[in-house]
Amino acid sequence: QLKRDIMRLYDYNGYMLDTFFQLFKPEEAWALVKANEAPRPITLRTNTLKTRRKDLAQALIGRGVSVDPLPGEWSKVGLVVNASKVPIGATPEYMAGHYMLQGATSFLPVMALAPQPGERVIDIAAAPGGKTSHLCALMRDTGVLYANELNQKRWKSVSANLQRMGATNAIVCGYDGRKLPAILGKNSMNRALLDAPCSGTGVISKDPSAKSSKSLEEIRDCARLQKELLLAAIDLVEADKSGTGKGGGIVVYSTCSITVEENEMVVDYALRKRDVVLVDTGLQFGKEGFTRYRENRFHPSLNLVRRFYPHVHNMDGFFVARLRKRSAGPSKVQAKAAGEEQEDVEDMEDMEDDSDDFDDDTEFEVVQQQDEPPVEEVPKKKKEKAWMRALREEVEAELETGRRQKKAKKETRTKESASAPPKAKKRAKKSDAELPEQKMTTKKKSKKL
Repeated sequence: QLKRDIMRLYDYNGYMLDTFFQLFKPEEAWALVKANEAPRPITLRTNTLKTRRKDLAQALIGRGVSVDPLPGEWSKVGLVVNASKVPIGATPEYMAGHYMLQGATSFLPVMALAPQPGERVIDIAAAPGGKTSHLCALMRDTGVLYANELNQKRWKSVSANLQRMGATNAIVCGYDGRKLPAILGKNSMNRALLDAPCSGTGVISKDPSAKSSKSLEEIRDCARLQKELLLAAIDLVEADKSGTGKGGGIVVYSTCSITVEENEMVVDYALRKRDVVLVDTGLQFGKEGFTRYRENRFHPSLNLVRRFYPHVHNMDGFFVARLRKRSAGPSKVQAKAAGEEQEDVEDMEDMEDDSDDFDDDTEFEVVQQQDEPPVEEVPKKKKEKAWMRALREEVEAELETGRRQKKAKKETRTKESASAPPKAKKRAKKSDAELPEQKMTTKKKSKKL
């Protein structure tokens, strides 16, 4: 009943609501639904190639823009816009490339990648260029940065933003990300950033159509593409010989989705296919990733990835994982599986030989235990029912409030229409007797003229 009320109140489809209630407890899922209805704060990133955050804030305040540093002090270049008397995307500072309008979550994958000056870095899905220009700033406009974007219609936005921000070390290209290792060469990059195409289930506040348009088939299609892109990104970077990540070999995978199929499952797949390990993202906040989800069990190191939610961090839903490449070969799990395949065949043959000695007439007594519910679980179930009842009452109260508001508006319109004066009657047409007289007067006037 609670899900049906939310579907009717906020226009969600059944799949999206089931996903929310599988990821979170009912009260937290309800908080996420309500957070998706509120807009996220407007944020901008200072371009350190041209100015400092303090100087930019003073300039914007002088133009009537109220700004503050991002809360939490996790970013040294971010500003949040509280109010503005002028269009924030048309100020002289914006035109001069002193800042970039972008969501706060888009800072996170670049901070996790942490590129160094003089390195060879690639952004596999670069449009519209916010993260790419951030990478250029951290590299101090040195080294080489490949800004790859498959969609030809978005090349102009990437090039325009890079030129406006004063980045000269970037090369814009338009290849299929899955073919980049064959084009640019394997082990040719120090670091790679993959902000993968996704379903967008974390940015419902910006795109409400995701509430009713997403399905399991679409999520699986996205996950299939993401796995291929992530393996290509790993093949592009060289192995980290130092073992610390300072020598390169770093791949950052991120999405603006909160589904496990597009996040933990994709990273777990890469851990099994390539010789990579998950390392700490270096981010100061965020929720840990899932190591188990429903019937799925993932690698224990997936608790190092970071998740961000609208109802917890007041940011778009986001996922960030940082991987370090140890060698160019396959993963140890895959190599071990290949070595153990022959042993499994031999074990099966031994089991078949042992089965000949087994007496089929042997009877086994199975003792079935009575299904008695534990005493401790009873109050827990009652507590969960109380939560569900409270949430359902809250949703029903909002529905009832909406009905009363509509009824009140309808009554107000009815009263206004009843009290309004009747419309003025149109002038009656002149009788046929008056028409000849009017014609005569007009003829006399014309003769006088």
